[in-house]
Amino acid sequence: MSARKVATVLLGAALFAPSAGANDQIPAPVEKGAVAITGGTVHTVSDGDIIGGTVLFDEGKIVAVGTRVALPDDCRVIDASDKHVYPGIIALNTALGLTEIGAVRATNDINETGEINPNVRVEVAWNPDSELIPVARSNGILTALSAPGGGLVSGRAALMRLDGWTWEEMLLKSGAALVVNWPRRRSGSNRIPIAKEKERSEKRRKRLDELDRLFDDAAAYAHAEEAAKRGEAKPPRYDARLASLRDVIDAATPVLIGAQEAEDIRDAVAWSAARGLRPIIVGGARADKVASLLAERHIPVILTDVNSLSWSIPYGRHSGYDDPFTLPARLHEAGVLFAIAGGGGSWGSAIARNIPYAAAKAAAYGLDREEALRAITLYPAEIFGVADRIGSLRPGLRATLFISDGDILEITSRVESAFIDGREIDLDDHQKELYRKYRTKYRQLGLIE
Repeated sequence: MSARKVATVLLGAALFAPSAGANDQIPAPVEKGAVAITGGTVHTVSDGDIIGGTVLFDEGKIVAVGTRVALPDDCRVIDASDKHVYPGIIALNTALGLTEIGAVRATNDINETGEINPNVRVEVAWNPDSELIPVARSNGILTALSAPGGGLVSGRAALMRLDGWTWEEMLLKSGAALVVNWPRRRSGSNRIPIAKEKERSEKRRKRLDELDRLFDDAAAYAHAEEAAKRGEAKPPRYDARLASLRDVIDAATPVLIGAQEAEDIRDAVAWSAARGLRPIIVGGARADKVASLLAERHIPVILTDVNSLSWSIPYGRHSGYDDPFTLPARLHEAGVLFAIAGGGGSWGSAIARNIPYAAAKAAAYGLDREEALRAITLYPAEIFGVADRIGSLRPGLRATLFISDGDILEITSRVESAFIDGREIDLDDHQKELYRKYRTKYRQLGLIE
């Protein structure tokens, strides 16, 4: 391509880039040669902390972790003395890449039209240039589960790396889970008239019937496909929605079921068990009331409201003031596998960078700090079957990690550098640019030095 054509392409990209959601950070190039991070406190998460440790990685993978690591002659060495090295934080329950400004409809692609969309794949709608992505990774969020919303069956969530030119480059795991919004038993308010509650109950029953029909049809469709493969019948007429559910009804792919109340969680677990599905509860504000059931059936919970205003208040007259904050510790004590996430949606994705502080809140209210760290790194990776790639610092895993100047669960700590698959990423973002801009203004006005 000639220089003139290149200039034309670049000018066009600048002129027609979306006004909301086009960040300036350039995706990281492939790292050439080995890299060693030495002298810091290495939080492996899976195997404890190593004081004065070294993490050596090459070609995107961790080669060695320890205190006595032989370094190659041409190795790039990063001195992390007095600093901390962590595996990248995994943000669950986000709409990163699908939303930009909640009040601007054109920048939101979270909800698909219609109630039943099991074949929707969020990654094809992912915006690699979202301004929210650099903001999130500035605080160590290097991987995110982006999930669709709306309707009864929203579609497929995907695990995404938070750096890359295209969604294909950023995709870590497609179809990580099917998202189902479980119909609630009650409204949560005692002021709704009985007639309205009856109407709500009837609507709930219809939605559950609709959900049952979908999965019955999907099972029949899969049976017909198998019969056709054996030559016993003609292939069924292709149905994209039913065909997309094959891995779900075979329990190869989990179902993310949004439920907060204990009775809704119990109903969702019973429904999943009857169909042989693999449920993951999202929300789980009252999961402690059914903790023994969840632990017995090895059902994970993604807690979304540990640090959220929507549920971070006493649940009822006889609830403790700190119930939302002590919930992770109580679930851990009961043997329930859980991860800590943000509130989701457009607003929750805008503040996804605060997920470490939700874990810190849980640690302040009784959860072991190591468990709190695992709840935002290793446990999310285990829940979604990628612990052999990310979530801890072990040889053979992807070099997705960051260096901070302090404990990442402390709000005063800053992430100084980060790597995704061994590539050092740009940690600048829109918020930092605004900070520099207005700091310059205040300096010019003589308000600060």
